Amino acid sequence: MEKKGRPATKPPELKQGFYIELKSKGSSSGVKIRRDTREEMEFSIRQYEKSKVVTYLGEVRAGRWVDGKNKGKKTR
Repeated sequence: MEKKGRPATKPPELKQGFYIELKSKGSSSGVKIRRDTREEMEFSIRQYEKSKVVTYLGEVRAGRWVDGKNKGKKTR
């Protein structure tokens, strides 16, 4: 079944929060996970680092990266 209607022209915005990326060992692609608070994000890092490669991406506020490796850039 085909989708009807016009395709989206605007890329999706990231929600406000803290982002981490999880990758399986030896994998090149990962999954972004968002948490609302710094404590939740730190707990998730401790939880996943036993079995995955965890990368802290940073905090997003008002459509911009506040810290992390993309600091100051728009989220697109």
